[in-house]
Amino acid sequence: MIYRFTCIVCPLGCSIEVEVDDGEVKEVRGCTCPRGKEWAVQEVTNPKRVVISVVRVDGGALPTVSVKTAEPIPKEKIPELMSYLAKIKLKAPIKIGEVVAEWKGIKIVATRGA
Repeated sequence: MIYRFTCIVCPLGCSIEVEVDDGEVKEVRGCTCPRGKEWAVQEVTNPKRVVISVVRVDGGALPTVSVKTAEPIPKEKIPELMSYLAKIKLKAPIKIGEVVAEWKGIKIVATRGA
């Protein structure tokens, strides 16, 4: 099977093809830098994402504060993280950059003050 991607690692936006046979990466074509190759292989074998969402806030100027994971998490774990975030209710004040929660060792960071 051949997977086709537009690389997002740098501004070049290379068209990358990853050939996979029996779950094993056989060949990567089209990338102009080693970071693009590494990203494409990870995208096929173990895709990860930084998750950006909102969490409810009591006593803030707005009812929610935007948050993000401090590091990428496995893509298949996103629904579990979103369920966790939906249950959180923070108390104002919250500062931008403040770690407001932790989920399975991953810090959840406020991206706006509240």
